[in-house]
Amino acid sequence: MEVQETRVQTDRVLTIPNILSMARLVGVPVFLWLILRPEFGGPKSDGWALLVLAFSGISDYLDGKLARRWNQISNLGRLLDPAADRLYVLSTLLGLTWRGILPLWLTALLLARELVLLVMVGILRRHGYPPPQVNFLGKAATFNLMYAFPLLLLSDGHTWIASVAAVFGWAFAGWGTTLYWWAGVLYVVQVRRLLRADAMAD
Repeated sequence: MEVQETRVQTDRVLTIPNILSMARLVGVPVFLWLILRPEFGGPKSDGWALLVLAFSGISDYLDGKLARRWNQISNLGRLLDPAADRLYVLSTLLGLTWRGILPLWLTALLLARELVLLVMVGILRRHGYPPPQVNFLGKAATFNLMYAFPLLLLSDGHTWIASVAAVFGWAFAGWGTTLYWWAGVLYVVQVRRLLRADAMAD
């Protein structure tokens, strides 16, 4: 989760928040394997995949809360947390698109935003700046998408539960995609302002 810049940051590695973030990263390939098993002749393991996603959501909440409460905010944690968020989004996009649950246009729209952010990070590095900080809007977008994806996974069926999951899943997907791009536009604006300030200072 987003941390406040006013808090003390350390170079510690083995903190409880960092361990939670590392566990989330380990869960990414596990989740992808579970969701794609039916595509390779294996049994359907959507229930286990949903449990991995649930663990990711809970640990995402806990790592930031514990880091702030126990004053264990670290430089490594600032990298691990958004990396885990992004990898879960990308792996879920890949799995759901491969399964035919997500349309290709929505996947392309979300991946295009990632490409824009990647370009912005490259520009910042060329000018000696670190990647942009995770903001509340970006976390809200990820929060919506991490609700949308399991609901859309549940919608892959013909029961009434699947029908209800589809309605709420697409609602969260719409909000998440909108906020995802809104956060991306704000990143671009921040980068432009930063570079403009540098140019004026020179």
